Amino acid sequence: MKRESLGSRLGFILLSAGCAIGIGNVWRFPYMVGKNGGGFFVLAYVFFLIALGVPIMTMEYAMGRSSKVSILPAYKKLEPKGSKWHIFGYFAMFGNYLILMFYSVVSGWMLRYFVLTVTGEFEGKNTVGVMAIYSKMMASPDVLIEYMVFTMIITVIVASAGLQAGVEKITKVMMLALIVIMLGLGVYATTLPNAAKGISFYLMPNVANIKKAGVGSVL
Repeated sequence: MKRESLGSRLGFILLSAGCAIGIGNVWRFPYMVGKNGGGFFVLAYVFFLIALGVPIMTMEYAMGRSSKVSILPAYKKLEPKGSKWHIFGYFAMFGNYLILMFYSVVSGWMLRYFVLTVTGEFEGKNTVGVMAIYSKMMASPDVLIEYMVFTMIITVIVASAGLQAGVEKITKVMMLALIVIMLGLGVYATTLPNAAKGISFYLMPNVANIKKAGVGSVL
């Protein structure tokens, strides 16, 4: 059976972005910025992204283009004779399973929040009210499992359709929609009251927060 490949450069770019960016950059990043010194954390983040993230990503792309197989067979195919580099392939596979465990749960949370938003549960709620909804959700394992299972079913359906007809096709729609939504939210945020203070909080280093968290911890 011929191994399927992506059908377009755009599909490759968007699929790579979807894998590399991750939910954490949208969901966790603002909280981490606020907790760890504002602009200083952003600068450190960008520095390590360029110094560590780009070389690792380039290496992964090089391995993929050279071997044209998945991660474990790639290590076995590319390693010099007599070396044991393929052992790292098992760690990579284990890491994939850990990531799946994490994202399947968090994706379930997001799906639950989507349902609550559509049904108007958040309307008129302040910070305390939203936190109460979150706490109630965390205290309901049956609800969490239900939504996690549903997200996994969606994942299986998309993956079973194939690389081009399933993963690539869905990724193009979802990633382009995400970009439009994020740009729209960014523009809308600048029109809200005290938007300038929010931008300053995000971009200007906060020495007090840096000292409180500790420079080592921030890095």
